[in-house]
Amino acid sequence: MAHHRVLLIEDDFDVAEMLLMYFQSLKYEVLHADTGKEGIEIARTRFPNLILLDVMLPDMDGYDVCVRLRNMSLTKYIPILFLTQKDERASKVKGLQLGADDYITKPFDIDELRLRVEGTINRASRENLHEARTGLPTGALVDEELRVRAHQGAALLRLTLQGFSAYADVYSFMAANDVLYHAGKTIRDVLTEYGRSDDFVGIENDDFIVATQPADVERLTEAIQARFAAQVRTFYTFADADRGGILMDRGTPQERLVPMMSFSATRIEVPQASE
Repeated sequence: MAHHRVLLIEDDFDVAEMLLMYFQSLKYEVLHADTGKEGIEIARTRFPNLILLDVMLPDMDGYDVCVRLRNMSLTKYIPILFLTQKDERASKVKGLQLGADDYITKPFDIDELRLRVEGTINRASRENLHEARTGLPTGALVDEELRVRAHQGAALLRLTLQGFSAYADVYSFMAANDVLYHAGKTIRDVLTEYGRSDDFVGIENDDFIVATQPADVERLTEAIQARFAAQVRTFYTFADADRGGILMDRGTPQERLVPMMSFSATRIEVPQASE
């Protein structure tokens, strides 16, 4: 499974290079943008576990970037840590009011920054806000989205990986975690490429929850299923891939073939609150 992914939005070359090298040495996957516009696009398409955001950028300030990220469904729940040279209380309060999770003032102690990054990511997982295997919203965040989207008339889908339990039993939980990470990325990629800016994806247990417009449901579901099917063979041994699945209880009267994993989709009905 991939290590935590951090997006650094920082235009100062020396600072960016230092942070890239430092966090990569800690086995983080580090993405970098030196403008706010580029950072927003990377956040939408690569879905980092945390964003390190400089306040002073060449094309827009970090506060504007934060507002845009918080207004898009695919990025609104990603933790943001501001990097700022300003030490005024008003600047810090403004960032927190706009939805930032933390801030650190330049020049900063690198170990303190590491602890802030680790703490923010761990807190999101510990509070059941971001699911550790995929980085997707979960728990109360998904429940909130479902209530809001149901009221707005959105289509709500549950995407289930058929055959996932058998795969985990045979291939190990670590391999299964890799599958879930890849499945979540597949959904995000399809929503980014073919969906709308207010589309949402989260996770409940091992099922993915998607909110989109009713007119887009069939097209997006088919695209997700097709893309996952085109790549799923890579998670199996050659023998299982050629066979078309996993042979369970081999050599017994219960022997059966569990087909390779695939996505099934069902609609979610959210009870409306009584008046």
